[in-house]
Amino acid sequence: MSATAPDQIASSPKMHRFDCMRALAPLLKDELVILSLGASVDEWYTAAPHMREASLFQQQLGCVTPQAFGLAVGLPHRRVVSLDTDGGMMFNLGILATLANEQPKNLLVVVWDNECYQSIGGPPTHTAQGRVDIAKIAQGAGIAEAHTATTLEDFEALCRRGLAATAPFVIVAKVSKESFRDVRRKHSDGREDKYIFVRHVEATEGIVIMGPSEHN
Repeated sequence: MSATAPDQIASSPKMHRFDCMRALAPLLKDELVILSLGASVDEWYTAAPHMREASLFQQQLGCVTPQAFGLAVGLPHRRVVSLDTDGGMMFNLGILATLANEQPKNLLVVVWDNECYQSIGGPPTHTAQGRVDIAKIAQGAGIAEAHTATTLEDFEALCRRGLAATAPFVIVAKVSKESFRDVRRKHSDGREDKYIFVRHVEATEGIVIMGPSEHN
């Protein structure tokens, strides 16, 4: 289950991201999830309805894993899951060095590597030519538990390990460019999503993050 050689990754059949999500979703209960933008938003909304309030949707490229890291540090007793993308991770590779140095014990990072910027029409990312291996970059940064999954069975097994790990755990899931058509659209905007997520954290942690507005 460890990182595969670049030429092997390039020739491997691709999993579907939605199938991976459906494998991950039943493993989650009280975790917090930070999610990237693009088609994965509606897929996760459909695959994990029980995690709707616990998921913060549509974070910008380069910000997903850093935000998840911040939550993991702020709530060290709570498992945090980052559902990032290859494009997003390549925007901010420095976060891998931060995770290696800080060693959050409660952070699982999943990188959906479909080798393209799907949300803007599909131009290739750096991983498309088979030379750039995000899992090996993570290992080189100092993250011992960084793996590439190319089958659904390996992905689920790695997720189980990552959710029980006591050090940062990175899974690079090599997935198809195809999006599933039969998924429910998320009927909320980013502002509403933020409040849903924050109120969930407040309720489950017994804390106040955003108090009453002065204009109430």
